[in-house]
Amino acid sequence: MGSGFDSWGRVQRRSRAAAHPSEFGSSAPDGFLPFGNGRSYGDSCHNDRGRLLPMRPGAAISAFDPDTGILTADAGVLLSEILAAVMPHGFFLEVTPGTAQVTLGGAIANDVHGKNHHRRGTFGGSVLRFDLLGSDGESRLCSPDTNSDLFEATIGGMGLTGIIEQASIRLMRVPSANVRQTAFRFSSIDGYFDAIDEIDAAHEYSVAWIDQLARGSNLGRGVLMAGDHAEDGGPAKPPSAPRLAVPFSPPVNLLNRLTLKAFNALYYGRAPKQRQTGIVPWSSYFHPLDAITGWNRLYGPRGLFQHQSVYPSENAREITIALIECAQKHGAASFLTVLKRFGDTRSPGLMSFPRPGFTLTLDFANTGDQTLRMLDALDDIVIKAGGGLNPYKDQRMSPRMFEASFPQWRQMETMRDPALMSDFWRRTAMVLGEEQPSRRQAASA
Repeated sequence: MGSGFDSWGRVQRRSRAAAHPSEFGSSAPDGFLPFGNGRSYGDSCHNDRGRLLPMRPGAAISAFDPDTGILTADAGVLLSEILAAVMPHGFFLEVTPGTAQVTLGGAIANDVHGKNHHRRGTFGGSVLRFDLLGSDGESRLCSPDTNSDLFEATIGGMGLTGIIEQASIRLMRVPSANVRQTAFRFSSIDGYFDAIDEIDAAHEYSVAWIDQLARGSNLGRGVLMAGDHAEDGGPAKPPSAPRLAVPFSPPVNLLNRLTLKAFNALYYGRAPKQRQTGIVPWSSYFHPLDAITGWNRLYGPRGLFQHQSVYPSENAREITIALIECAQKHGAASFLTVLKRFGDTRSPGLMSFPRPGFTLTLDFANTGDQTLRMLDALDDIVIKAGGGLNPYKDQRMSPRMFEASFPQWRQMETMRDPALMSDFWRRTAMVLGEEQPSRRQAASA
């Protein structure tokens, strides 16, 4: 069977071959790859030479204990479906990314993070155990104490160690899913860095929107939004269907410099000058764009690139400025420009992207070579700073950038299931050479 199975960036749009997960393990020269809900931005969820294994059909929650907050579900269950099941019992995900439309298996395979990394680390820290099916037909229970090497390689392993069948995660009890938010605007990037230590020490969540187009004394201006689950938040509405939709891709990019300059001025101008606190719905705080189906189509028919980097705290202010100025120099406009702190809680995952420091996310409409040259320039700034790039947001990072970001990739290669491959791994790790056989290949040789 075949389908589009496009990633969220929509840069490479084509029909892709798929197979039923039961076919995993049969001969496939170019391998298989589990496919969740297609919310990775680039080619880490693609295997265009081989076949994809759709995990959504038939996926269900199999158990939830409202006394312990432990939930077990199939890998293809969406985080939104988990939230709908547990919120009435006073629970919430310990870590939630910027969209709830990702699968449980995808959240583990990418070791996603949220607005509270400085408090709770990555999604992998909530994972208690999972069943991992290998191409040899054996299903292995993986946990911190059982098959711990596979457990660590699978968390953040981008679906390359086996098929996650079911997983058990720990949820957190909250007084309300709704959020008591404290928001204020800052007139330059100095305002963010001057406030963030105090903000993160006092709040469970924090995130900043940055006006990437602002220049001069206003460079890096934005809005900081801190939050905590509200003691007096009242009943929270469960996840609902999107209210708006972009039903087709416009012939041109609608998120260009002209439209974004107007939007940024309006958004910044409406933000409070002084700290303002109030209750906001959980959905608008954590997943605002989930209210719009197909919002990625606004970038036009050529899709979008997202560039998410992490860099050390010591020179974070200067690196943030350098990244913003680099994008401006290349004439690029970023709609979703987000700045957050990563804490020092170590992920259990071998290949986890977050590490202590700060992370800046920028996204750009694909204009071809001009965009690619800018992204390469952004990479150079990150490498020189000793930072790294997020692989599940990537469509084009070089093997050199991948190795600088993840020097442990060789250890990951020894844990890769020999029947699994992705376009991302093929163009980065495999190009780097020294193609070490996987541990299971070596054991059977």
